[in-house]
Amino acid sequence: MKIVILQGSPNKKGSTDVLAEQFRKGAEEAGHTVQRFDLTDLQIRPCTGCVSCGYEGPCVQKDENQIIRQAVLEADMIVFATPLYYYGMSAQLKTVIDRFCAYNSSIQRKHMKSALLAVAWNSDDWTFEALESHYKTLVRYLNLTDMGMVLGYGCGTRSMTEHSRFPQQAYVLGNS
Repeated sequence: MKIVILQGSPNKKGSTDVLAEQFRKGAEEAGHTVQRFDLTDLQIRPCTGCVSCGYEGPCVQKDENQIIRQAVLEADMIVFATPLYYYGMSAQLKTVIDRFCAYNSSIQRKHMKSALLAVAWNSDDWTFEALESHYKTLVRYLNLTDMGMVLGYGCGTRSMTEHSRFPQQAYVLGNS
């Protein structure tokens, strides 16, 4: 299986990286091909809502989102990896998801698998409610099959995350 990880943290060596790398390690050990994108490294502009794409054509913006589009459309699974920013995903990840607009139907027809990897400093039981809801809506709208979520409560620093149970959960999810 071909897996694309969309890693949306601007802190490339932070807590989100720990989960993304453990997922990647598990998936590769299971024989899957993994392509990871650190979205903060790419020049991707927000969707302008011009609808020139007709919701299924080329986007008028010529930026590095074309790389993401090709990888997603060649993949069997998308993994969304993000820190929790004000109870939602990072702007870097949200920008890429908004640009799915130009190839929604292609994603929907593929019946791809998906997973969510997320970390937050907060450890209240309601911490991830809004992000979980948004993710489940994306799964439904894009006709994805959710393979699971790793929600890293209390993962405010890389060290906190590394010493938690969540890296092992990400590894197991990737390996499955």
